[in-house]
Amino acid sequence: MNAKIRKIIDNGHNDERILIDILADTDIGKFLVLDTTYTSAGEVSNKVRHPYWFPDKVVKKGDLVVLYTKKGKISSAENKDGTTTHFFYWGLDSNVWNNDGDCALLLHIDEWQSHKVSISK
Repeated sequence: MNAKIRKIIDNGHNDERILIDILADTDIGKFLVLDTTYTSAGEVSNKVRHPYWFPDKVVKKGDLVVLYTKKGKISSAENKDGTTTHFFYWGLDSNVWNNDGDCALLLHIDEWQSHKVSISK
């Protein structure tokens, strides 16, 4: 995978955020972050919550993606070493990472399909 969660900072607080390292040039729009927990067997639960699908944006190897839980405006800042830090905002009114048993799940999505539901009469 071309991205990896480095860590969650200030979990349970107003500036709660996830740091994601970019390992190779990629489109961050092919990634999705989910909040989940662990099962009693220690496996990642399939009860996912609070999905965040990044908008399409090309990011480069060495860049950092910061996903804040709070509201804000997407932006970027160039770093002294020539890399870029990209800031994204989930837009939620409450914290996501507020329990020790929480799990941040990063998914890479190469393909997807949508289908509009219409109610049969």
